[in-house]
Amino acid sequence: MLEDICSEITMLKRNYMANFSPVNYVTEIIPCQQSRNLNIGQSILDKLNLFAQNNPIYLRQIDIMMDGVLCKSYEGDITNYWLSSKKYDTSYQPFYPTWVLSAFALAFISKELGYTELVDVGSGDGRIAYCSTILGLRSISIEIDTNLSVLQHDVVSSTGVEFKILNIDATSFNYNSLDLSNPVFFISGLPEQGDILARDVLTKARDLHDTKVKPGFNFMGTHVLRKYAADRNLWGWGNIIEAYGLNIVGNVTLPTLWTNDQELDTAYIFAQMA
Repeated sequence: MLEDICSEITMLKRNYMANFSPVNYVTEIIPCQQSRNLNIGQSILDKLNLFAQNNPIYLRQIDIMMDGVLCKSYEGDITNYWLSSKKYDTSYQPFYPTWVLSAFALAFISKELGYTELVDVGSGDGRIAYCSTILGLRSISIEIDTNLSVLQHDVVSSTGVEFKILNIDATSFNYNSLDLSNPVFFISGLPEQGDILARDVLTKARDLHDTKVKPGFNFMGTHVLRKYAADRNLWGWGNIIEAYGLNIVGNVTLPTLWTNDQELDTAYIFAQMA
């Protein structure tokens, strides 16, 4: 079922981008109706659309039919939030959102892997924390940018889907204060952009490991490595995965904003401390 959901989301993205001409750079699609191809329950689809409808980055929404299924196309602009997220010294990846459907799939996989808590480090507009909350996980959103944190609070207030929002610098935060028991950490940053943040989070997570917690991690990888990339293994994360003795427990490919105009989407790697 996991592979089916991810492949169907990827196929939906390809059909959407091939058959429609969105006006704005920020664009994605969410079905309004449960379908045989994309087996996501109606109540979940309603909540995913609720997130997009109450998120100020989306300026326009239109109803479209895709393979006989009613969907909403959401288009918007992240320029102000992107610029705001770049002003922090320890912000290693400017705000670029994954798709809402992709965020749901990642949260769903986290639950299927047995994690009970999801900590999204560099959470942007909070979409992964939102999706993990509606799936029953305890969700913690960590975001250094104040404007994005305010956006998250507004979404929580408008949707009624509540998760913990911390407007802090993740590199100076003590994760022991969260009282975690079985967490997965999502680390926002592509290879060579997010490696400093990843090393910091992984080092701090060792303290949790010492207290019998066996944390998991999710990394955003790439299928298209630069010719002179420093790390050309395991979607760009091979050196860090080896250095910290992590075991890969899964990987999927899903659409993100930055792959809307590309055939290959973003690799997401799940790994766990041994």
